[in-house]
Amino acid sequence: MRVSRLYVAEPLNVGGRIELDDDAAHYVRSVLRLKQDQNIVLFNGHGGEYLGSFSEVSRKTVRVEIEQFIERNVESPLAINLGLGISRGDRMDWAVQKAVELGVTRLTPLVTERCVIKFNDDKKQQRLQHWQHIVQHAAEQSGRTYCPVIGEITHLSDWVSEQQGLSLFLDPYAEQSLADLNPENLSVTLLSGPEGGFSEQERQIAKAAGFIPVRMGARILRTETAVLSALTAVQTLWGDFR
Repeated sequence: MRVSRLYVAEPLNVGGRIELDDDAAHYVRSVLRLKQDQNIVLFNGHGGEYLGSFSEVSRKTVRVEIEQFIERNVESPLAINLGLGISRGDRMDWAVQKAVELGVTRLTPLVTERCVIKFNDDKKQQRLQHWQHIVQHAAEQSGRTYCPVIGEITHLSDWVSEQQGLSLFLDPYAEQSLADLNPENLSVTLLSGPEGGFSEQERQIAKAAGFIPVRMGARILRTETAVLSALTAVQTLWGDFR
């Protein structure tokens, strides 16, 4: 029988006991419908996972006894740093989710000229927390034992100036393809735009910072399709699928 996996944001130690927070407890009781003495796999995003069993499942409390550490690593040999132009609603959520499933190492949401969402400080924190939850759930589903880092919401011009190594931005008008390139130290940085793509000024800023424009085939892809295609392509060329 398949044992459910659950992310918990706290230290885990064999022989220890943890009490799940309200959201996780509700998920265990009402969604997974697990009972006392049944097993659960826990991970905290820092590597490996822990097999535990429920010592209590009640309306007030859900406790897990941690019984065994399992050394498990499904990370890609390719470190992928993704700068993602912020798009609206479900498109951004979907892109974040699929990026986690496809092995991204770090993801930074970027404010661009054609970004249609405006952020104050409170809204920034709300969106970051929302995307963090998506990352955690995608890691649960995909079997990852490390959670990708979500960077602070940043302006594109600031972010590109901080990147090193092979840095690429997705551009439907580029002449070069990914197959023409090869990353050093199995590390690559990808830059993908929002709806409407990059402005000409942003394209020039990225190129001045050392980013190479690359095309993803002959057709213009939607923002969420471009991210999925690029991640699949780099994993095929240099990462998981070699």
